[in-house]
Parts: sequence; C-alpha cells; structure tokens
Amino acid sequence: MENFYFIGVDVSKKKLDICVMCGSKVVTEEQVTNHQQAILKLINELKRDLNMTNGDFIICAEHTGQYTYPLICVCKSIDCKLWLENPAQIKYCSGLTRGKNDKVDAKRIAMYASRFCDQAVCYKRPSEELTRLNQLEAERTLYLVDLSKYKAQLTDQKDFMPKALYKDKSGRLKMLIKSLEQVLKAIEDEMNRIIESTKILSRQMDLLTSIDGIGRVVAMNMIIVTEAFTRFDNPRQFCCYAGVAPFAYTSGSSQHSKNRVSQRACKYIKTLLHMSAVAITHRKSGELKAYYERKVDEGKNKMTIINALRAKLVARMFAVIKRDEFYSPILSENIC
Repeated sequence: MENFYFIGVDVSKKKLDICVMCGSKVVTEEQVTNHQQAILKLINELKRDLNMTNGDFIICAEHTGQYTYPLICVCKSIDCKLWLENPAQIKYCSGLTRGKNDKVDAKRIAMYASRFCDQAVCYKRPSEELTRLNQLEAERTLYLVDLSKYKAQLTDQKDFMPKALYKDKSGRLKMLIKSLEQVLKAIEDEMNRIIESTKILSRQMDLLTSIDGIGRVVAMNMIIVTEAFTRFDNPRQFCCYAGVAPFAYTSGSSQHSKNRVSQRACKYIKTLLHMSAVAITHRKSGELKAYYERKVDEGKNKMTIINALRAKLVARMFAVIKRDEFYSPILSENIC
C-alpha cells in the first residue's frame, strides 16, 4: 500500500520501542515511556511529522496483557487502528532469527504487520463490565492459589512438627485463611453484582447454568474469555482455542500418530472444562453420563471420551446463547 505506514510496537513494563515502516523502508525508530500522556504525545508528533491521518497507518503490537493497557487507551482516545497479535504468531512468522532486543523486536513486529496486513484484525476493547470481570477473576484466581497453599500446610505438616510449634503456626494460618475467604467472598459478590446489573450478561449466565454440568465459575469464565460470546463465531473455533479440538499428525509414509489435541491452548479454560467433564463421569445419571458409559463399554479410551465431553459442553454453551433458549434434552439432539 502506497504511503501507508506500519507502526510496530514492542511493549514492556516501563517503555515502548516503536518502529515506523513504509513499504520495506524503516522511516523512524523511537522509544517512549509506557504512560498514556507520553504515548499520545509521540503518536501526535508522528502524525504531524509524517503528515498522516488515522487512515494512513495501523499500530501493531503483541498482546502482552496489562502492559498494553496505556496503548489501548490512547488508540481508543484518538480513534486510530490498533492490531494486537498473539506473540507466538509473530514469532513463528518471522523466520529464523538471531539475537534479540527491544529495538529489533519492534522492527520485526512492523515487518510482520506489513507482510500480513490482509490478516489484520483491529482490536475492539471489551465493555467496561467485561473488563472489570476479567480483572476480578484474575484477582480471585490469585487468592485461590494462596488459599489452597495455606490449607495444605494445615493438613500436611501436622504430624511432622512439634505440637507447640504446629499450634502457633496453625493459628496464624487460620487467620490468613479466614481473611482470604472474606476477600474472596467480597470479590464474588462484586462479580455477581456486575452480572446482575448487566442485562445481557445476566441472561447469558442463566442460560449457561441451565446446562447440566456447567456451574457459575465455568459460566463466568466462558462469558469473560468469549467477551460475552462475541469473540468466536462457532464452538469449533473455541474448541481449538481451548485445546479441545483434536488434530491429525501424519507425514508421508513414516509418521502416522493418533489424533491429539494441541498444547497451544488456553490452559485455564481447558482445566475448567476438564473438571466439569470429570464431574459428569462421577454422577449416577444424566444424558452425558449415559454417553460416557456407552463409550466406555465400546472400549474407547477414557481420556478421549472426556475430551469429547468437553467439546459437547462447549457446543451446548454456544447453542443456548445462539438460540437464546434454556438447555433441554430436546435441544441437545441437534448439537454435536
């Protein structure tokens, strides 16, 4: 594209390294602190010096989580195009590379944007409610890890310490556990308040929890990761994202392995789906429990069946949202 600029941004905690390219030529390279005012000032200077309008450039950066927040806010405030790409996608499309520093990474990102501009997907910031839910869920998960660690200390060390020392330690641990439980309760109440105060999120929560095997934690995380079921077009895309979809691994006449899921996945969501599927296998009855037992009787591998249960749960969740209907066995006949 003639006179179209690709701005590659390497994001770190304290600074941004920026490379501006037009075609295959590097126009300028800059560095700026990772603060909204500094980023806004630099972008406005680039627009003035290069005589650019918002339609003459696109900013491409790796999606590195919270460190991209200032850049996202600036791009939204001036209504310019922002493309946040998976870091792994940029890495594996850059060919063989030697050496690494922030300045070189910014240039590689700009080159990636120039080469694959036809695949650009402009970033759309989720609603404030979804953003807040995402932040609260991340905080809740952090405290849950600590809570399980402290509870394990209570049970694991009782028989391996002097009684007096264990008594003092357990007293302190119990105070920490009680405090964490109170914090977790406050976070969960806040998340429920956000859900209940937002009509579409409240409706989706009710629809998802009507599915056998889907509780509020799984439903909440599905709403967050799918951005209220607007991020993925169909359940197959989501299964690929969550590491549930199996792929073939064959090559010529020498390599013929069984289909297996990819390790490139959202591990947290995959874990939640796995826990839901395993819980179904321990039930006494139910539609999916009957499916599990039937496949086991046929001699299928149990982990393969559990993965199929994960996919069925995903399909049901997308189906109830798409149809805006509560789950029922009749609805499930047309799913999967």
